[in-house]
Amino acid sequence: MKLVWLRRDLRSVDNTALNEALASDEAVCALFVATPTQWQQHDMAPMQADFIHRRLFALQTELAALNVPLLYREVATFTEAVDAVTEVASALHANQVLANRDYELNEQQRDAQAAERLHQQGIEWQSFDDKCVMPPGSVRNKQGDYFKVFTPFKRAWLTQFSPPRIQASRAAKPWSLPEALQSLLWCESQPFTHPRVSSDAWPVDFDTIRRRLRAFCQEQLDDYKQQRDFPAQDGTSSLSPYLAIGALSPRQCIARVYAESAMGALSDGAQTWLSELIWREFYQHLLTFEPKLSKSKDFLAWGARLTWWTDEVKFARWCEGNTGYPIVDAAMRQLNQTGWMHNRLRMIVASFLTKDLHIDWRWGERYFMQHLVDGDYAANNGGWQWCASTGCDGQPYFRIFNPTTQGEKFDPQGRFIRQWVPELAKVPEAHIHAPSNWGGVNSLLYPQPIVDHKAEREVTLRLYKEAKDDVEHVA
Repeated sequence: MKLVWLRRDLRSVDNTALNEALASDEAVCALFVATPTQWQQHDMAPMQADFIHRRLFALQTELAALNVPLLYREVATFTEAVDAVTEVASALHANQVLANRDYELNEQQRDAQAAERLHQQGIEWQSFDDKCVMPPGSVRNKQGDYFKVFTPFKRAWLTQFSPPRIQASRAAKPWSLPEALQSLLWCESQPFTHPRVSSDAWPVDFDTIRRRLRAFCQEQLDDYKQQRDFPAQDGTSSLSPYLAIGALSPRQCIARVYAESAMGALSDGAQTWLSELIWREFYQHLLTFEPKLSKSKDFLAWGARLTWWTDEVKFARWCEGNTGYPIVDAAMRQLNQTGWMHNRLRMIVASFLTKDLHIDWRWGERYFMQHLVDGDYAANNGGWQWCASTGCDGQPYFRIFNPTTQGEKFDPQGRFIRQWVPELAKVPEAHIHAPSNWGGVNSLLYPQPIVDHKAEREVTLRLYKEAKDDVEHVA
């Protein structure tokens, strides 16, 4: 008997641990363990929790077709999850527990505990690299060290990469779950106590997820490079929530890209989207080599010397989307109402928080995780540190996004702004990005800008230079 412990890999297709178990010609059972206290500590968004909850029902149906029942337990923490897995494996008389690796520090510690506990019970633990196309540690520089800059990482990644092929999962041999374990079968009455907010905008069944991937690759991929930065257009894949919980694998995405590309020659749009998937892997690899990232520490040493302003009022205005900068406010309102934000906008609002308001990037990182349906620690941490200029291959600190010109460039007619900031619906196009300059501004229920960007830019340059000089002086 093989027991597959599912975590952030909620799919029956192209699931490495599951496929290994199915290839054994033994009975196979799957288990998902909810850990609401741990999830709360990790700032899991209620919308993502709901997304997982809904996905489990679709996954149960998919697994049943493979003769694999889905069991469920809810405990508080990762430590208790290890206990739960050990108990279920023992009750099943399983000879092996299989799982796909997570790379965050707490998760690695959890799996080390699981391996030890299971070994004490005479049960084998086997884990697999599944989250990335190229496993962490497999892409190194000529000195054998990990890459700290994305472009050479991408170049090395591509030289080692071969387009993946996705095979259909084979069914396990039929078997009957013991009566004593029937109460653990996943169903609506099972406890799922983590707070939930509706994620119904995101379908969870395999056929719909696959159709979305195919439709994007067939209809939008070639134009992705030109359209991806404009939030008023439907120019992105919107597949990130599925990658975040493992309802879709990066291999499935890349295989579909090559399937839709003539003679394997990728268009500029396809190459750009592939590059975004490699960025995702880059951040996953960093977690493995730098445990400090899982502890919310700056990648660059001088980042710890930065002076951050703890302005709760301005932070609340940023969270609410009431900063007086239309593109920032539209983006934050999109996040608050939908649990998702366009990637260009994530960079704009992160730059605004850290470089215009001088607020610690960790405040923004946590707020994002608490609201994003596609929350992924590695990608979120990497993106925030990139924008704050404290991260691996981060944006140089002297490059500071101007929120007004960013809006003018990427939402020139203000279509996105008017959608999410209805107070500005009647503002003429010429003033939509700086409504405080419009003659009819007094009729608006919209705030004045909370800071002057030009002045705050100078403050940022000073604060960052002081931090870097301080480290150099100490050294």
